[in-house]
This record gives sequence, structure tokens and C-alpha cells, in this order.
Amino acid sequence: MNIEKKLLRITFLGTGTSQGIPMIASNDPVCLSTDLKDKRLRSSVLISWDDKTYVIDCGPDFRQQMLRENVQLVNGVLFTHEHADHTAGLDDLRPFCYKIGEMPIYLDKKTLASLEQRFQYIFSKENRYPGAPSVQPNVVEKTSFFIDDLRVTPIDVMHGKLPILGYRIQDIAYLTDVKSISLEEKAKLKNLDVLIVNALRVETHPTHFNLEEALAFVKEIKPKKTYFTHISHKLGFHKEVSKKLPKNVFLAFDGLKIEA
Repeated sequence: MNIEKKLLRITFLGTGTSQGIPMIASNDPVCLSTDLKDKRLRSSVLISWDDKTYVIDCGPDFRQQMLRENVQLVNGVLFTHEHADHTAGLDDLRPFCYKIGEMPIYLDKKTLASLEQRFQYIFSKENRYPGAPSVQPNVVEKTSFFIDDLRVTPIDVMHGKLPILGYRIQDIAYLTDVKSISLEEKAKLKNLDVLIVNALRVETHPTHFNLEEALAFVKEIKPKKTYFTHISHKLGFHKEVSKKLPKNVFLAFDGLKIEA
């Protein structure tokens, strides 16, 4: 099957870690920064092509992100895993559901089970709250699938001891909360135009790449360009860290727009 390559527009809705920057009750210099590129909502991206718009993850800042970018339509959501910073905005899909009806969501079985428990009023067949968003779950297995006319390849990665999903869409890969990845899954990341991957902080972390690990991963995968996301205040100031990165490796920031 010959699939036409589309021009993909990527908007970084958020680039922060689970607590965002500034972090509540922190007097860290990065949290007190006046540079807007040091203000980071929870990590998520918006992917658009033709007249279609999808998001990867919808965390607790989803409403704010949609208003900031003036998003008028979302056609579906891909989830990486069940943690709150990636799923807590599920209820805010309602305005888009009013427009399209059932919202397709793509997720693995354990993420679906978690959402069914936490958002029982959305998923319940018997006592469903009438004002809740309508969602159409699509369980992601090992094989590729389509969102409209785009092929998506799921990438299995490890978030510490928790297996989660990344996604390759054409020649763009979005991987967040990664600590390790098998050789088999790395093979799915060949010839990337853009790699988006987490780089949490300078110090090592039990469940996330730190900066050194993220850079080593980039060196191994060899994408044309890389954008780091899921960043904590412990990585440092955006302006200072950016100066130290290799050619074609960049710190993403909230509101950044790229094409590939």
C-alpha cells in the first residue's frame, strides 16, 4: 500500500514534567525565572495535517493549552500511559465531543483500565453521566494502526519498571517518560526526521532519561533533529542549557511549532 507522505505540523502544548515549571512552593531560580521559555505546562503535543488535528496525551493543563493555541477541533487522542500528568485533562475533551460525537482515543489495555476506574462516570455503560465526554476506546497492540490516513507505529518503552507507549508517525517519533528501550524497539526508530524525547534533569532519575542519557540515545538513533521535552526545573535555565547542546538538538518550549 502506497501511503502519501503528509506535511505534519507539530505544536508543543507543554514541555514540563509532572509538576510543571514553576513548581508549586518552589523558590528555585528556574521556577522564579521571567523567561517565558522557562514556563512549562505538562507535556503534550498537537499534530495537524490537512484538516485533521490529533493530540498525544491530555494532562491537567489541557484546557489552558487548547485556549492558548485557539484549537477549534480535535479528531482524536493518543495516550502514552496512565499517569495523571498525561491523562487528567480527559474531561476537557467535552467541547470537541460536542462537535464530532465520540472522540477516538488510542491507548494500551492498562491505561484504559486505569481511566475506566478513575473516570467511571465517562466509561460506565449503566450510570454514565449525561454531560460527560463521549469516547471511543481503541486498544493499541504491537501492530501499526491508522489515524485517518496516517499510519502510526507504537513504540514500547520502559518508564522505570512500567511499560508505556511512544509513537512514530511518518518520520516523527514522540517518546516521553523513557528510561530504557529495547534493541527491537530502537529498530523502529531508524531514519527519523524528528525525534521528540524526554530529558528530565542533569542528575540521574529512576524512571526518566537524564540529560546525559537522552544525548546518548540521540547519538545512537541519529535523527536529523531532536527536541527535548518533559523537562524539570532541575535541568536548568532554557537559555543556558540550549547553548550547551549539540548541533540539531534543541530544548523544546511551550508553544513551539515545527513542521516535518
